[in-house]
Amino acid sequence: MKLAIMQPYFFPSSSYFELINYVDLWIVYDVSSYIRHGWINRNRILHASEKWQYINVPIKSHSHEDKINDILIAPEIKWKEKIFRQLDIYRKKAPHYNEVIDLLKICLSDDEKDIALLNTNLLRKVMAALNIKTELMVFSEMNLNIGKTNSTQELALNICKAVGAIEYANRPSGAVQFNEKDFAEEGIKLTIQNKKDMVYSCNGFNFEPMLSIIDVIMWNSPEEINKYFNSPFIAD
Repeated sequence: MKLAIMQPYFFPSSSYFELINYVDLWIVYDVSSYIRHGWINRNRILHASEKWQYINVPIKSHSHEDKINDILIAPEIKWKEKIFRQLDIYRKKAPHYNEVIDLLKICLSDDEKDIALLNTNLLRKVMAALNIKTELMVFSEMNLNIGKTNSTQELALNICKAVGAIEYANRPSGAVQFNEKDFAEEGIKLTIQNKKDMVYSCNGFNFEPMLSIIDVIMWNSPEEINKYFNSPFIAD
C-alpha cells in the first residue's frame, strides 16, 4: 500500500491532488499546530489586474498552541459570498466556469464549524469530481498507537508501520525532512513527487503556477487533469 500524509489545506494546488491520486491511502493530518499565513484557511486564484489574489476563510481568535482541528470558522463574516464574487473574473473566459461554480456551491453548501472539517469535506468532493478513488482517512479519528515521535520522519515512519504501508510518498517541499536509507531499513520505499507543474492556457490571463485547484479545473476538464496526474513523476 502506498501512503501519503498531509495537513488539510483549503482548495489546495493540483500537485496536492496529484499526490493523492498516486497513493492508495491519504491521511489528513489534522492534529499539527495551526500556522498563520499558511494554506489551511486560504489559497490563490487569478486576479483581473494583478497576478493572483487570495481567497480566505475567516477564523476565530485562538491560541498559538491550538491544533488545526481546534480552529473554528468565524460565522459572522460572509466569506462564501466574497469568494464567489472573486471568481467572477473567470466568467465568459474559463471554459468550465459553470461546472466549477456548481461544484463549489456543493462544496460550500454545508456549515462546518471548524476549518479541518471544512477542508476535509472539500477534499472529498473535489476528489469525487476528478474521479480520484484514493481512500481518505482523518488522523484524529483513526486511534493509531504510534507512540511519541521527535521528528516528521519518525512520525511518517510510525504511521506507515501502523497502517501497513510499504511506500511513503511526499512532495518535493518535504523531501529535506526524509532520508531514503532510513525508510529502506524499515522495508518502506520513499517516493518524492518530482514533476513540472501542470501548464495550461488561461485565455487572456498569464499562466500562474501553483494556484488553487479551482484555477486548474476552470481551464481543464477532469479527463485532461487525470491524464496529467497519471503521467509518471520521478522517484528520488
